[in-house]
Amino acid sequence: MLNFFQPLFIFSFLITSCSLKYNESVNAEDKVPEFVFEETKMVRYENNTPNLEISAGKLEQYKNSNETYGKDISFTSYDKKGEVETEGSCGIIFADTGKKLYELYDEITLYNTPEKMRFYANVLKWDGKTEQLTSGRSDMVKIEKDDTIMRGSGFSASGVSKTFSFRGNITGTIETTDEE
Repeated sequence: MLNFFQPLFIFSFLITSCSLKYNESVNAEDKVPEFVFEETKMVRYENNTPNLEISAGKLEQYKNSNETYGKDISFTSYDKKGEVETEGSCGIIFADTGKKLYELYDEITLYNTPEKMRFYANVLKWDGKTEQLTSGRSDMVKIEKDDTIMRGSGFSASGVSKTFSFRGNITGTIETTDEE
């Protein structure tokens, strides 16, 4: 019977000792959000003009960093003239505004008004410094523009050159009429 209790004692000792070491090495302020907003709408302005609106089921902002995490997100970005540039939604977002990095997850939809393109994906990353929108190598992205629908993996798009490509397999349809 002593053999049965000995592993339980060792297991409980290891759990207790690990958590104490963890508490000593981690700054709790960096792991707990400084602000939590629920069912909120936020608007960011530049030169007295809105450039971004965000609605969220939940937003968390952290002390000592530029990181924001959000859940159940919808957003609209505006150009310098105040006209809608991009509208979208996603289940989860991670944003590091200092590094201009944005990661979107879960049922992503984006509509780019100037290009008249719709994007659907489960994972997309936007690098604001290089203006690159990318997916993972094996993540599927669906694009709709006019009468064209494309699906592929390894998606990459450039906001500078206004081009996009897929590194993996691509499928799609193009609908035309007899008049064209």
